[in-house]
Amino acid sequence: MKKLILSISCFVSFQAFAQQSIQGYVFADSNKNGKKDRSEKGVPNVAVSNGSDVVITDKNGKYDLNLSDDNQIFVIKPSNYAIALDQYNLPKYYVTHKPKGSPANLKYEGVSPTEKLPKELNFALIPSQESEDFTSFIFGDPQTYTMEEVNYFRKAIVDEAKTKNKGKVFGISLGDLVGDDLSLHTPYKEVMKDMGLPWYNVIGNHDMNLDAKDDLYSDETFERNFGPANYAFNYGNTHFVVLDNILYPDPRDGKGYWGGFRQDQIDFLKNELQFVDKNKLVVISFHIPLFVGDESHFEPKSRQAFMDIIKDFPNLLILSAHMHTQSNQFYGEKHGWKGSKPLHEYNVGTTSGDWYSGELNEDGVPVSTMRDGTPRGYAFLKIKGNQYQLDYKVAGKPEEYKVEIYAPNVIADKGWNSSMIVANVFMGTEKDKVEYRIDNASWKQMKKIEAHDPTYNAMVQKWDLSKELLTGRRPSNPEISNHLWQTKAPNNLGVGNHTIEVKVTDMFGRTYTSKRDYKIEPKK
Repeated sequence: MKKLILSISCFVSFQAFAQQSIQGYVFADSNKNGKKDRSEKGVPNVAVSNGSDVVITDKNGKYDLNLSDDNQIFVIKPSNYAIALDQYNLPKYYVTHKPKGSPANLKYEGVSPTEKLPKELNFALIPSQESEDFTSFIFGDPQTYTMEEVNYFRKAIVDEAKTKNKGKVFGISLGDLVGDDLSLHTPYKEVMKDMGLPWYNVIGNHDMNLDAKDDLYSDETFERNFGPANYAFNYGNTHFVVLDNILYPDPRDGKGYWGGFRQDQIDFLKNELQFVDKNKLVVISFHIPLFVGDESHFEPKSRQAFMDIIKDFPNLLILSAHMHTQSNQFYGEKHGWKGSKPLHEYNVGTTSGDWYSGELNEDGVPVSTMRDGTPRGYAFLKIKGNQYQLDYKVAGKPEEYKVEIYAPNVIADKGWNSSMIVANVFMGTEKDKVEYRIDNASWKQMKKIEAHDPTYNAMVQKWDLSKELLTGRRPSNPEISNHLWQTKAPNNLGVGNHTIEVKVTDMFGRTYTSKRDYKIEPKK
């Protein structure tokens, strides 16, 4: 909830017209007309929020909620109910209350002054059976800076992903929907509606009003285009929370941004989770990961407050993006985590990859491999009851493409040999077992390393070593990948062709393999 700070001289006049509260009903909209008809009953025990406070409907579905002059008022969708969708397939679960509108002089349009709220503000829920076993799409950073890149996003990601939406129930984009040009929010929505699913959106640091003077107002255009930046909903036996975790301007120096939460966001999380069954799986989505590299990237007090609020939920998953690499982190005591088991954060690879860089593929779209060697793609969150599995789909490649094997094409027979086999397991975690074998011999374990991915490194070097200008834009320099495994490439197996096979047993117990050949030739 955004709080208006008033001078004493204007307090009395403001009190005269400000609406202090709102009441209404959450009801089962059996005929789907969006209106509460006399025959339609209220739904009890449903959460309604103003962005900070959270109340629960009574036995008749009635709620009563405090207001300021700047609120997103929304229902937290319960399981076994659906929400009507707008023309872009965005759920219409909220009403904006902003009688003074957004601050003036924003470069990108915010919310116009809203009309007086009705005597009753009612929220329609459509009865709908929901399985506790379901799959949803997870997109990291589309981050389009131009209409050309919007079209890249459509061709590289959406045109493929929309053919795989059978059995999927909704999708989430984890922020940086666009790249600072907020007029591209609407073209992004136009592309995303083709997914044909309800779609939820997270605000990213490139979706903010960069001319805002206070973090409270950095999401004005996002609110206009997508609604609340902090909200929640239920599906099956899973509770989903979406949070804005970007402080802008950075309160340390007034420049740039900082990962973290305002107090009203912490209050919202605490207030709404008190009504969530501890048996549920809780999935929390935001843009900036909790811990990465230099810990100064995230405000420590609000991070600790966040972790303390969620610590009593045994089934948790954090989803983030932002990094344009892919990783899985497991937090414990050294991070300040006090839960009963490690806290898993999946930092999702991006749909824009390495910002639409690299050579153009056969579709005229930049290859855009990420700096840790993860190809551009999108993720699936697969939930069964209150447990989850994760999967990553490389755009434009077969479903089974999970590993890239780097190895020499040819090496000399016997003698000195420094050649290595490196397996980049795109979804790799510290809990995975990675093995290899040559020519169907016995399986041997590979060693996990943190290094530059050699396949990606060679891709970047191609740009620097080429004597002719390549099409597209040079990729970014490589960054350390934490999902690599390696072993020495044997050269004592005899002259001829040999097959390397890598087998991964992942943290969910799934097994998959990948192969490639190399050749041993006599020394010259």
